Amino acid sequence: MSHALVSVLSLVTAVLAGSVVSPKALDSDISILIHNDLMENASPFAGSGVLVLDPMPLHRARRSCEDLGESLWDSSMGSDRIQTQLDYLLSQKTYRQGQRFWVSSTDCAPLSINSAGEVAEAEADERLPVLCTQTAPYSTLKYNDTAPKWQVSVRSNDEQITGFRDRKSFRFLGLRYAEKAKRWSYSKTYKGQLGQVSALEYGSICAQGTQGSEDCFFLNVWTPYLPRSRAYSRDRLKPVMFWIHGGAFTGGSGSDPVFDGGNLASRGDVVVVTINYRLGTLGFLALDDGTTNGNYGLADQITALDWVRRNIKDFGGDPNRITIFGQSAGAGSVRALLASSEARGKFAAAIMESNLGGLAYGTTYSMYYTIEEEMAVAGSDILREANCTNATSKLDCLRDIPAMNITNLNTTARYLVVDGKYLTSTELNLTDGASTANVPLMLGTMRDDGAAFIGYPDKGETLSKFLRESGLPSEVAPSQLFPQPSGSNQTLDIFNTTARIATDGIFRCVDQATAYAGVSNHIFPEVYFYEFNRSYQMHDYSPNPPLCEAPITPGYPHGDPNQEYFKCHSGELFYVFGNLIRMGYPLRDEYDLPFAQFVLDTWASFARTFNPNPDLSYTKTRGYTNTTHQVEMAGTWTRFKDGDSQLRRLQWPASMVKLDDTDQCRALSLPLDYYK
Repeated sequence: MSHALVSVLSLVTAVLAGSVVSPKALDSDISILIHNDLMENASPFAGSGVLVLDPMPLHRARRSCEDLGESLWDSSMGSDRIQTQLDYLLSQKTYRQGQRFWVSSTDCAPLSINSAGEVAEAEADERLPVLCTQTAPYSTLKYNDTAPKWQVSVRSNDEQITGFRDRKSFRFLGLRYAEKAKRWSYSKTYKGQLGQVSALEYGSICAQGTQGSEDCFFLNVWTPYLPRSRAYSRDRLKPVMFWIHGGAFTGGSGSDPVFDGGNLASRGDVVVVTINYRLGTLGFLALDDGTTNGNYGLADQITALDWVRRNIKDFGGDPNRITIFGQSAGAGSVRALLASSEARGKFAAAIMESNLGGLAYGTTYSMYYTIEEEMAVAGSDILREANCTNATSKLDCLRDIPAMNITNLNTTARYLVVDGKYLTSTELNLTDGASTANVPLMLGTMRDDGAAFIGYPDKGETLSKFLRESGLPSEVAPSQLFPQPSGSNQTLDIFNTTARIATDGIFRCVDQATAYAGVSNHIFPEVYFYEFNRSYQMHDYSPNPPLCEAPITPGYPHGDPNQEYFKCHSGELFYVFGNLIRMGYPLRDEYDLPFAQFVLDTWASFARTFNPNPDLSYTKTRGYTNTTHQVEMAGTWTRFKDGDSQLRRLQWPASMVKLDDTDQCRALSLPLDYYK
């Protein structure tokens, strides 16, 4: 019997038995608070979790904890274990100084604990907020414990949706956000069917290669807070981080374990949403037939945003504080959503991680084809390969072909296009504020993003020849601006120079110019720019290995990140989501963990306050000492300014430095004022 079928059966059994708890049934909000240091089960704080319920008399408090499969928190263990949780509850201004909470009682008297950790007797009929134990297991890379004991149900989108909690957050997986759509038609927001829905398993990924489905309109939610009802307290709702995955618009999914949102939601005190959207030709085909206008995958992202705005408050999220963020093609999606009038007003802030543009392979991620251009580049070849060129209806002909046949054609339509509705211009307009979403923006690159987008030179190959093969201008190197190293390994020397040109030409120059125009033309109210100078490359995506990986030495068997290595594309993702240890990767040195904590806290801070500088009152209250010390040591990440443009170099310790390679960008015809 499959794991999915077991989960469905367990859900049905639990629902019939009436054992699935809900905030409504408890007549209480439910919050999970834990000191999350990203160490998972190995953490010394693994037992610091509590569930927090609204004020109620003692007999209800006991029963509510029992309904959750827990008990009142045992005060005999000492308040030190949960002091940061008590401090944080007070700092949120939900409770006043001196507020008392129900904890486990002795035979003699009911007991409560105050925000200072002092235990004292209380009257059993007092209405006090409740601290329950939190013993749900950690989810792992390979297994989620979705047993009925951990399940929790919420009413949303006219459905009773059952997810589950682990040690860190509530998890609702595989939520349908759009109705099943006819191939190459635009998705429509899904309206619930007044039934019981399981959110215990991820939904199907979108068709790609030889896997996935065309019915893949699913998203996932991780949250530390579930409100009692729609009569929610607005000040308790959490900011929402809406993740758009990368993958060249041809691959990837919101259920990739790298993007598991549990740590980000728990440590960052935010609600995390990850989505699927249609990919490749099935998501981006445009034909010159007046009907098939492309951008179906982009439209899916907007449909998912619509679902989130309508329903996320049922999961504790604030629909007016949504930060869209994405990496690579996900960053390209964020850029397109900034440009799209169809997405205007549906998000409050944006983060672009390693957006592509400029030269060579990166061009089409920031410059959009017309439909006629897309036909010339991909559409005509797709029709020819599918034997649909002479069909009476080319669209109907393509619709009759199995999805996997489409995804495995030699040609793929992966391009954003000017369709007249979702995108109306060939690029993000950075001169007219009325044409672009006016929201705070954070963006940046890996130091060596481009090293992942070139091959490796053959022995004896010249720099000029390798540059041409890589689609890069050969006339700029070797030069004073782009010198060729003179080491003993000539092919590595050629790679080094080419990687720098690729990074500048495909990533750095366009993104720095975007920040510059966004500030000088008053397009965005605030812009923050970064560069990662520490990375941790995923083993299943490590181009030109082992160049993107820290060198292994006797003292550093997993790699020494303090030595020189290429900081490549996607090397920040473990840090942003805090999933380095969860994914089973070892800590290479004493800084990998605090750096991951600092990066996650920085991203979450931007979502909470639209400022990436973690608030010291927040980090101190929650006991995040590594981030507190880093902020105190590294100083303030200052906004990007016209005339004083700086970036945050993200390493340990972080620092503010001048922009990289502005002269080199000018030589590549991608100067800082490229968009002015």
